[in-house]
Amino acid sequence: MSASGDGAINGGCRCSCSSSENGGFHDGAADYGIRRSHDESCTHCARSKPSSCSSSALGFDSILLTDSESLRRIIVASAKGFSIGAGLKGGLALFSILARLRRKTSRRVGALSDKEAIYMAVKETLRYGLFLGTFASTFVSVDEIIGAIGGHNRTAKWRALVAGLVAGPSMLLTGPNTQHTSLAIYILMRAAVLASRCGIKSKRFGKLCKPLTWKHGDIFLMCLSSSQILSSYILKQDSLPPSYRSFLNKHGGKDLVILQGVKEIASGLPLTNLEAIEKLYKAKGVEVKLDPNMKIPCSMIHGNQSCSEHVVSFLIEAYKRALPVYLPVYLVPALVVHRQDLLKGPYTILGKGIVGTARSSLFLSAYCTSAWMYTCLLFRILKCNIPMVAIGTFPTGLALAIEKKSRRIEISLYCFARAIESFFTCMADVGYLPQSKKLKRADVIIFSLSTAIIMHCYAREREVFRSKYLNVLDWVFGVPSPPCETPRCKNN
Repeated sequence: MSASGDGAINGGCRCSCSSSENGGFHDGAADYGIRRSHDESCTHCARSKPSSCSSSALGFDSILLTDSESLRRIIVASAKGFSIGAGLKGGLALFSILARLRRKTSRRVGALSDKEAIYMAVKETLRYGLFLGTFASTFVSVDEIIGAIGGHNRTAKWRALVAGLVAGPSMLLTGPNTQHTSLAIYILMRAAVLASRCGIKSKRFGKLCKPLTWKHGDIFLMCLSSSQILSSYILKQDSLPPSYRSFLNKHGGKDLVILQGVKEIASGLPLTNLEAIEKLYKAKGVEVKLDPNMKIPCSMIHGNQSCSEHVVSFLIEAYKRALPVYLPVYLVPALVVHRQDLLKGPYTILGKGIVGTARSSLFLSAYCTSAWMYTCLLFRILKCNIPMVAIGTFPTGLALAIEKKSRRIEISLYCFARAIESFFTCMADVGYLPQSKKLKRADVIIFSLSTAIIMHCYAREREVFRSKYLNVLDWVFGVPSPPCETPRCKNN
């Protein structure tokens, strides 16, 4: 049950004890389900005496022999989980603090001071470190306990499923009153993707899952998500989570008074804040006189600029706003996940990070720019109303084609999770869905069920994971060598 020294799967036992009966995942996809002969040089086989291997269940002596290794695996998983949680959250918080300190403009009344912001960043970093550290240690503990009591081979089909389910409530460590609905839905989407990949390679469900292999399904999903998210951004911002709403308000590039004006025109309501919009433009040195009877909000959106001039200027400013977002996205994984490659070839890793940052920043800036471009176009051709807002924001998702193929599904799933949350919030607000008062932490339940599926796939269907995710999971959880329970090992 030992994890390899570096957390990689290559350190697993390669004898017949590590056969496909235990999931066959000790050396990645290359060794999936391959049996090898009993190896006397293997530390696992060498320590397994005939007396301990001949029992029908895992013997007491075998448990004693592996107690220290099981404990070591739990401690290592906890430490590595904490380092990833704290590293990712801390890295993002660090860039946020640095960007905050660079800003010289006065902050709004009620905003946190710099010291309070740093304190909150440290607090959130520790919380997320504890969350992932506890999740990792709980999963490994339950995995080891069930394996020790019921036997690793006999429990292999369901052990990881139960361990993932039990480890899920560790999400509560991020704050007992902090809802993580978007995160839970996103993890559910990830679990659904893995389950669909299992279905695609299944003989029973292969034909049913065939549509999921559509080449450009990720872009279509992004377009669908964009229609809901950006419509909510303009028409009903309170259906979006506060942090995501703040993100959209920053990169959407428009003041709330402008969004309120567009909402009033699209909803057919009287215009109530034209003076506030005019004052906003005047503060920027632009004199704008808005018509109270306007039907097309172009002058409200981009002042005296033409639509084409606005697209160019907005793209440049949006790109400047996007760069600080993606620097930590590429830099932090390079330091945490690719640290060994960074030492061997720093220029290669850093070069890829710079290219990735530039490319992803172009995607985000093009995404935000096209949202206003398409809506302006439709408003001029047809008219400004709620259906046109939804239709005009649909093709915005095409900007995802700028991103690398491997990142498209990640981004589309993330946005789809946000869109689902926003959609059901809107439905509940208008009375189409009942609002449950008893189930206060549905996010924890969804997260637990999702992690159960993901960890089951990790243990039993490893080939449905991409190598980079598999490497991270192996590094955190390690791959335990099962006890000597196979007939071949018993005979030896």
